[in-house]
Amino acid sequence: MGNTLVNTRDQRFVLFEQLGVESLFTSGKYEDYSREVVEMVLTEAEKMAVDVVLPTYDIGDKEGAHLKDGKVVVPSCFHEALKKFNEGGWSCAPADPEVGGQNAPLCLWSACTELLDSANFAFMMYPGLTMGAAALVAKYGTEDQKNTYMYKMFSGEWGGTMCLTEPGAGSDVGATRTTAKRLPDGSFSIEGTKSFISSGDNDLYSNIIHMVLARIEGDPPGTGGISIFIVPKFNVNKDGNVGESNDVVTGGVEHKMGIKASATATLNFGENGKCTGYLLGMERSGMKIMFDMMNEARLEVGMQGLGHASASLEHAVQYAKERIQSRHIMEMTIPDAKAVPIIQHPDIRRSLLWMKSHVEGMRALNYFVAYCIDRAEVLTDEAKREKWHGFVELLTPIAKAYCSDKACEICSLGIDVYGGYGYIQEYPMEQYLRDCKIATLYEGTNYIQALDFVGRKMGHNKGMNLMNLFSFVDADIKKAKERDDLKEYAMQLEEAYNAAVGIAMQFAEWGANSNVLLPVLNARPYLMIMGDLFVGWALINGAVIASEKLDAMYEEAGAEGSPAKQRALARKNADVAFYQGKLASAKYFAFNVLPTIAGRCKCITLADKTPIEMLEDSFAV
Repeated sequence: MGNTLVNTRDQRFVLFEQLGVESLFTSGKYEDYSREVVEMVLTEAEKMAVDVVLPTYDIGDKEGAHLKDGKVVVPSCFHEALKKFNEGGWSCAPADPEVGGQNAPLCLWSACTELLDSANFAFMMYPGLTMGAAALVAKYGTEDQKNTYMYKMFSGEWGGTMCLTEPGAGSDVGATRTTAKRLPDGSFSIEGTKSFISSGDNDLYSNIIHMVLARIEGDPPGTGGISIFIVPKFNVNKDGNVGESNDVVTGGVEHKMGIKASATATLNFGENGKCTGYLLGMERSGMKIMFDMMNEARLEVGMQGLGHASASLEHAVQYAKERIQSRHIMEMTIPDAKAVPIIQHPDIRRSLLWMKSHVEGMRALNYFVAYCIDRAEVLTDEAKREKWHGFVELLTPIAKAYCSDKACEICSLGIDVYGGYGYIQEYPMEQYLRDCKIATLYEGTNYIQALDFVGRKMGHNKGMNLMNLFSFVDADIKKAKERDDLKEYAMQLEEAYNAAVGIAMQFAEWGANSNVLLPVLNARPYLMIMGDLFVGWALINGAVIASEKLDAMYEEAGAEGSPAKQRALARKNADVAFYQGKLASAKYFAFNVLPTIAGRCKCITLADKTPIEMLEDSFAV
């Protein structure tokens, strides 16, 4: 298995040239960062990914996580990898220095995450969930709770989870049946079962601190009556050490299609009536608090999709350059013509460019969402902060759903590039597809993300968040149209933009006329339309930068106006080749993906209700 995981040159392009992250470092929270520091962190993240995490990928998949004598055993190679991960300070890199963190900007951490996730996401789920749970304690916990749990979680000594789902309450969290009974000392007795709990049990940590949603006896039904509790696997003694069992029992570990090394557990709380939980934050604020973790988790799931897609692309490109198969299409009639690398075949080139354009657009989209969070952190003007937060609210469900859906397509195409070899376990391609599929399902299925986007996020702030984001797209369209070499790309983006805006207005009209079923029915197609629109926007925004850079390079080399000289220059200058690749991605997407948006939008305006109106018995007889 090769060690090419991510196009690190494109990572730096997005961070430094497209987002201009150095503007975050002028003052305030991130003032200790600089371009040099970012470069150093990225280099170390790549080393950690390639040298430490990647070797666990196929081994972890083969060993899996399994239940033995009531306890979950993870792949043995994970232990040393996690030790090095923690020693390197990665277990709390984005956290405040007061808790041992490095205060890393989220856009930088996203770039590190892409590298680490592409190496082995199943491994990364253990520290990832721990960081998320620790962050909740940091934000909402009492001083005693912080001292008891938070520091050991951030250091990587103890693990953490998020416990929402129940056998009868998956996407419908408000139907939770887990209960919390008040105890005289202010703690609560927890009883209930949680299912599909990622990292729910494992032998990596000496204790696991669960964030558990439960309803206090007497509180109202629905999500408004849910509270959240800190429930340790083992009780913690007054000296801070691990004590006796807290009556948290692992009922089983799921056997899954992918991420087999991640322990997806069923947890039974209080089977013997001896499980104690401690209220986190205010009563009946469980969903509000949990959504802090879930929103970050949803962006992380988008990064999971990106990581797998990125690794699949890099492997596919490398394989296509090395695999010799068949004569060139232009030499098919020449009997003694030599076979060529498959990257010279038109369909392989089309597949690779489809993958490349989507991966680069997804990278820019995910990093932009993280950048919006960082930008809000450094602003003092409340109105400006809210504007950037509005972008995060809008784009998070798109980043999660679009990137996870497209990752499955990209990984499938990657297998196609390999042909039959892509389907066998000698190569990593089939595992990428198996491992990335779960991203479309957990942290809210992609249909749930679409409902959230259409039913809630589009209307937030009286629709101003969406209008503000659309204004960004509109401004970049105008800028791209000013360049002769990009004008046609920009016109395709403009047509797609106008069609997408029209559907937003159509949804509002249907809603005003109490015809809510049509927006609901078309929520997921529209979310994917918006994903394509914003990816196209990101690619053409990047193309403007690349085109300007190429102009300067061509002028310096005396290659202006000569495609032959420009291609020759690209063969000996990696930066020229890179920027030409950015233009190719934007052009391909503009001419092959963006034009489909108008047609898909027309389908929505036809207001077809067949899926709703047909008899249930007509689906299958």
